[in-house]
Amino acid sequence: MIGAEDRDAAVKLPQTATDDGMPSANGDAPPGTLTETALEALLFVAERPLSRREIATLAGVDRATVDARLGDLEVSLSRRGIRLIASGEKVELVTAHEAGGLIARYVGADAIQLSNAALETLAIVAYRQPVTRAVVERIRGVDSDYTLRSLLHRRLIVELGRAETPGRPYLYGTGFDFLERFGLATLDELPPLDATVAAGLVDPDGAGPAWGADAEPENPPEPEDPAAPR
Repeated sequence: MIGAEDRDAAVKLPQTATDDGMPSANGDAPPGTLTETALEALLFVAERPLSRREIATLAGVDRATVDARLGDLEVSLSRRGIRLIASGEKVELVTAHEAGGLIARYVGADAIQLSNAALETLAIVAYRQPVTRAVVERIRGVDSDYTLRSLLHRRLIVELGRAETPGRPYLYGTGFDFLERFGLATLDELPPLDATVAAGLVDPDGAGPAWGADAEPENPPEPEDPAAPR
């Protein structure tokens, strides 16, 4: 006879269909398939953003299938509390932007307050990425080292690598934290710039201030935290 414990264990086993239509006790999806439900579950348990290639490899499907399921999932989540965001080849699930206030009260976190200098620098990086510190400073007309380090520390910008120019300066851009903070699914959702603002983002190549003639110097840098990002 089957004992009570055996029956309980059997009930708890997840079941999926096998090739012959019978349930499979191990719960594994057949290789070569990727359902919207399975994709959502995978992204939910992932502790980091996953690339489309990783998803395709795990599911045993091609890139077109992954893209199709991601599109389906994005539509399904559009009216729910979770959103799908993408940065380059990687995707991730995040909480909906409109729920940010409620979630912040729950976790006891206040919204990040950015100075005008930080917002200005962040805008240049977002619209001009990948961009070096030198280009940011030429556009703003002021030293921007402190502000860039502050944005790095808050993970609103990230280092994308090094430029193939003398000195190999760092290239800066935005990542998932930027998208999540501003409620964007992709960088394509950045609002379009009017002609005046767009003209201010043009690198003057050392010709002087371009972002604004009234740009003020940066705040004096605080003592550097050894643990802070470069």
